[in-house]
Amino acid sequence: MGVFATRSPFRPNPIAMSAVKLEKIDFDCPNAPVLVVSGADIMDNTPILDIKPYLAYVDSYPDALSGFALAEKEGKLQVEIPEQLLKIIPEEKREGLIDILKQDPRPAYQEDPERVYVMTFGEFEVSFKVDSDLLTVTKIEKK
Repeated sequence: MGVFATRSPFRPNPIAMSAVKLEKIDFDCPNAPVLVVSGADIMDNTPILDIKPYLAYVDSYPDALSGFALAEKEGKLQVEIPEQLLKIIPEEKREGLIDILKQDPRPAYQEDPERVYVMTFGEFEVSFKVDSDLLTVTKIEKK
């Protein structure tokens, strides 16, 4: 995953992250469009390299608005992991994996019950299918 695709503070470069308020979009200035932001912990004229929408269920400002980004999904999925696959995951990490899977890690626009999705969980690749409210893990492999 690219450095700009993640919200992680653990980055392989000195690029920092700031949560800011979008005050306005100026379409009339010579370099339009220009985003006018406030609340940044940066110096004047520091370039902003990437912009992500605010997600209230991920970011830490509960009163902020998410704008055009998707709202948090209602409810959680039921997770089914066959015992032989669950044994591959260290016991102290199993609850974390299940909690992540319950939140439905599929792209928001995907709902094909036959599609196999793959996500990375630490040093493991976890494959799964989702049919209605049931997520079933089909494979776990160490990378």
